[in-house]
Amino acid sequence: MDILWQYQFRIILLGDSTVGKSSLLKRFTDGIYSDVADPTVGVDFYARSLDIEPGIKIKLQLWDTAGQERFRSITTSYYRNSVGGLLVFDLTNHKTFDHVREWHKEVSEHILPHNMVYILIGHKSDLNKDRKVTRDEAEQLAAEMGIRYVETSAKCNSNVERAFQLLSRDIYELMKMGQITTRDGWDGVKSGLTTRVLYPGDEDIEVEPREKSCNC
Repeated sequence: MDILWQYQFRIILLGDSTVGKSSLLKRFTDGIYSDVADPTVGVDFYARSLDIEPGIKIKLQLWDTAGQERFRSITTSYYRNSVGGLLVFDLTNHKTFDHVREWHKEVSEHILPHNMVYILIGHKSDLNKDRKVTRDEAEQLAAEMGIRYVETSAKCNSNVERAFQLLSRDIYELMKMGQITTRDGWDGVKSGLTTRVLYPGDEDIEVEPREKSCNC
């Protein structure tokens, strides 16, 4: 039997409405971009696999949450069963950046006593002339929260692949150290069709994601 994937990670995208969460996911999973996007109602689901290192394939279950307050009671039910979160804000809208801490706090409270692996995403980097959030501001916030920061553009396909690769790598490394494990009744991480078991100290093979340039 062919091994489809060794592990499945459930990852959730968080952030205000219109920051471009759906555009990021469609670019990452389908390789497409559209200037016209319908607002997410409740939660949408996407999936894609990544080769995290030779012989290790990770299936990503990706959940796109609505940013509007009226859908919050629906989306919060998905927090606890996720192992990773992309905190997304719009580089051209400072208010969406100001709300990042609120999203982080809300999710962190709902998943207690467990933790989630986060990455901060400054989206719409192609709109540099309309930028309202500086890189220094964003990097300082990421440093305070102890997470990575990446600037992306779904339109230009800039750093989209890298963002998901980095988050998946961080989760996988924590699994190798034994800090994240599969648990009954939790869908954040699931084992697939393989007998390989991760042990702390396994040889680490670094995968450098390819940087993509914007030709807008």
